[in-house]
Amino acid sequence: MSSKVPFPPPGFDELSPEEQVDYVQELWDHIQPSQEQADIPEWHKEILDERMARYRETGFEGRPWEEVNAEILQQLTKA
Repeated sequence: MSSKVPFPPPGFDELSPEEQVDYVQELWDHIQPSQEQADIPEWHKEILDERMARYRETGFEGRPWEEVNAEILQQLTKA
């Protein structure tokens, strides 16, 4: 960076946690490159192609969040 910007920006610490999250999201939206400018690695595209092909062949393979969450909580209580 050519000029040093204070971190966190002035007034940031006075914001509520929700306002801080909103601020960061707006900042990200401001700097996020457009899809045309994004440099996506080829291996990311390959993984997406593989997953889409598997989805087209077999359909939805997921599990409901409630089921996954219950399983995680059960494993954590055993530890």
